[in-house]
Amino acid sequence: MNGTLTLSNIFNPANARAMAAPVFIVLILAMLVLPLPPFALDMLFTFNIALSIMVLLVSLSTKKALDFAAFPTVLLLSTLLRLSLNVASTRVVLLDGHTGPDAAGKVIEAFGHFLVGGNYAVGIIVFVILVVINFIVITKGAGRIAEVSARFALDAMPGKQMAIDADLNAGLIDENEARRRRAEVAQEADFYGSMDGASKFVRGDAIAGILILLINIIGGLIVGVMQHDLAVSDAARNYTLLAIGDGLVAQIPALVISIAAGIIVSRVSTEEDIAGQMLSNVFSKTHALYITAAILGMMGMIPGMPNFAFLLLAGGMVWLAYRRGKEKPEVISEVESAPVAAVETQEASWEDVAPIDTLGLEVGYRLIPLVDNAADGELVRRIKGIRKKFAREIGFLPPAVHIRDNLEINPNSYRITLKGVEIGSGEVRTGLFLAIDPGNITATLPGVATRDPAFDLPAVWIEASQREQAQSMGYTVVDPGTVVATHLNHLVTQHAAELLGRQEAQALLDHLGKSAPKLVEDLVPKMLTLSTVQKVLQTLLVEGVAIRDMRTIIDTLLEHGARVQDPHELTALVRVALGRSIVQQIYGSVSELPVIALDQGLERLLLQTLQAGNEDAGMEPGLADTILERTQTSTQRQEALGHPPVLLTPAVLRPLLARFLRRAVPQLKVLSHAEVPEGKQIKVTSLVGGAA
Repeated sequence: MNGTLTLSNIFNPANARAMAAPVFIVLILAMLVLPLPPFALDMLFTFNIALSIMVLLVSLSTKKALDFAAFPTVLLLSTLLRLSLNVASTRVVLLDGHTGPDAAGKVIEAFGHFLVGGNYAVGIIVFVILVVINFIVITKGAGRIAEVSARFALDAMPGKQMAIDADLNAGLIDENEARRRRAEVAQEADFYGSMDGASKFVRGDAIAGILILLINIIGGLIVGVMQHDLAVSDAARNYTLLAIGDGLVAQIPALVISIAAGIIVSRVSTEEDIAGQMLSNVFSKTHALYITAAILGMMGMIPGMPNFAFLLLAGGMVWLAYRRGKEKPEVISEVESAPVAAVETQEASWEDVAPIDTLGLEVGYRLIPLVDNAADGELVRRIKGIRKKFAREIGFLPPAVHIRDNLEINPNSYRITLKGVEIGSGEVRTGLFLAIDPGNITATLPGVATRDPAFDLPAVWIEASQREQAQSMGYTVVDPGTVVATHLNHLVTQHAAELLGRQEAQALLDHLGKSAPKLVEDLVPKMLTLSTVQKVLQTLLVEGVAIRDMRTIIDTLLEHGARVQDPHELTALVRVALGRSIVQQIYGSVSELPVIALDQGLERLLLQTLQAGNEDAGMEPGLADTILERTQTSTQRQEALGHPPVLLTPAVLRPLLARFLRRAVPQLKVLSHAEVPEGKQIKVTSLVGGAA
């Protein structure tokens, strides 16, 4: 049976490994209550010393703290081992200390005799110094570093998790790598938190060591004089020597373990172990070695100084600096002379997959001065201004524009890309000015005829000397940098919805969360997902509505999010809440709103269409053509009268007509009756569906 306990099961490597820790704990507890012979104490003290040395060497060879993730537990177990050995040795010292200095084993006797020379005062002083170094210097410093590291690790955890999510969403890592990184971030915080607490074990161990020393000396004197009739001098000699040896044999491994703890928490994670870090950082600067050698040499020539020691060390520094300086060119030459075949034979990796820039501007080589900071390129400053203007007017910070030269396009041309796809291009001529015809010029200018790339208006490239003449004729005159910047600004505003990705939406909520944290916390993710909020914001941007008033948007989503989850319905509710802002954005502060309205017959027909199916089913082709034709006619009439083209419809029809007319009549805004604020008067200037 599987549950049968046999010798083969006990000595199975996997089972034996699982039993090691419980057996070790049981043995430690046993040492606290069971007497141990001197030979057993010698073996256990020797094992304690070996364990501390092994821990120190492992900590020196680690490249990052998590490589020794078991260190807090090792620190606890080693502390318990030392304390149990102290208790066991104290029992032997007090019972058999009257027999001589070897009563508690040869290890304690050796430490008492050879390390302190048999001098009690020296032994006590050395022991106190070791305790002070361990308790005040090393343990306190390591504990403070662990405490600060734990706090920083916890504070940085949300940012690290967001960075992992961003890499995952961008496709830079897969799900397994993201899971591994998240686990590593959590382990790092747990490790430093555990180290902060584990350092208290060593501090308590140091205090316990002082108390055990005093107990052994005072208790030994009482036992030796009162029970074994020893002279005070003999009792002091035996028990003090045993107490000091016992204290030193425990405190030296404790000091080694504390040094290992300090190394673990104070190192910076790199691809080198601590020895490699020290050699590469301290002894890699040849000028520092030469200067140090010169200072030591000057000190060595001062009369009365230990000249030989100083001059010998100065010579060693010069030799080391010479060797290091000789090695560096060889390393550099190896790197420089690396064959090209080595690059060709490298396997493909994810590093070869370059992420696509969200916004890009590619320029021909003749336009490089416009974007060259060294040449005081004005376009870079204008692009920064465009991003600030966009953030103020639209309501979120767009991605940075990545500018690069492209030798494959015309030298005077430029391309504007969105996620790697061209969304606009144009051609400008450096040294000339573009005179744009806004439609009311009084005369024509000689020059190179062209069209404005942003708004497709007729224009002419003119010399700088013709600038004032062109302005007097009614032309709008701009320099090449302004032409590119205006085109970029127009396209960025036009594609604002595509620029609002999940990362930008999260950053927008985080920014709002600084002033209203509870508001954002109650919305995402408690009530709505980030994707739903992003979809609502994108729909608003597609319809030309700025999202600057995020507080109103969030308030509306909180009010209706519990019962409405559809992004389109939520968008309609948000538009009603933003009605005053939408109307002001279109009309300004006027009280009378000239609008285009639907003929009553057409309105009833569209309502019947919605009732018969749904708005996604679309309209009958003949009806759609009629609506499109008459809407275009009414829009042109509104523009001719100087009014903004706005179609006013019932709330249920607004989403359908807005999506249908968006591509054919992009300048037309579609409002619902519910979005018109109180106090505004409606003036119907044209009907769609009625007599033309």
